[in-house]
Amino acid sequence: METPKIVNPETNKAVLITGASSGIGKSCALELDRLGYQVLAGVRNPEDGKALTEIASERLTFLIIDICDRTNISSAVNTVAQLVGDRGLYGLVNNAGIAIGAPLEFIPIPELRQQLEVNVIGQVAITQALLPQIRQAKGRVVNIGSISGRIAFPFMSAYCASKFALAALTDGLRMELKPWGIKVVLIEPGTIQTPIWEKSIKFADSLISKMPQPLYSQLYGTATENMRNAVLKEGSIIAKPEEVAAAVAIALTAKKPKTRYLVGDKIYLKAIFALMPDRLRNWMILKEIGIN
Repeated sequence: METPKIVNPETNKAVLITGASSGIGKSCALELDRLGYQVLAGVRNPEDGKALTEIASERLTFLIIDICDRTNISSAVNTVAQLVGDRGLYGLVNNAGIAIGAPLEFIPIPELRQQLEVNVIGQVAITQALLPQIRQAKGRVVNIGSISGRIAFPFMSAYCASKFALAALTDGLRMELKPWGIKVVLIEPGTIQTPIWEKSIKFADSLISKMPQPLYSQLYGTATENMRNAVLKEGSIIAKPEEVAAAVAIALTAKKPKTRYLVGDKIYLKAIFALMPDRLRNWMILKEIGIN
């Protein structure tokens, strides 16, 4: 990894973004760089980091960050401290995440643990590690949640559970950190055109190939195929990650940011949908994907 560049601490606020290799994280990194922040882009693959630095200003530095690796987190925190100095870290954007889609009955427990490890435990781990520097800057924590943190969908139960949990953690942390003036914001995108859904589909196909046959096909074959097509269709036509990046920028710059920002096409209708009686909402979802 190349030696990070030190930026004049009096002219830039530093923001760290996890999962900046692609999709929402990459868009956030580029947007905040454009706005003049010192961006610390967390990636797992050095090649992704180098590719990002080639299209950004010299303010942007990539760091190798695996939020599920305590040793790696400790090393990254030390590097951040060297880069930001006495300023502290103004912003942490917790974006890294994965999506596992399959019937809950057949998801291997190790895979369920991994879903929660990345989307929940990892978010807490990196936040805990960086809070002293965030407190120093009287900074902000921005968590990338999802409308799936309000509405559970069939065959996405594990992913939805992780986003429900992240929403609760965000609300609780916001109250805990209020005495220090640290703002904690939740971004709730709808379906965004991002590689996470393509990766999720491929992973789901891999899981399904290992499931007991013909039992799996008899129980869930048609239903999961309908859901798969719905996810692919939505993921290709709905909002772009740049819209999420714009919301993150507002969350970091607004004097009094909202506690939550909904992002995406017709997202407020989906938020209202979440308030419907459970049975009515369940019936509408099942009808949409062709399950009786």
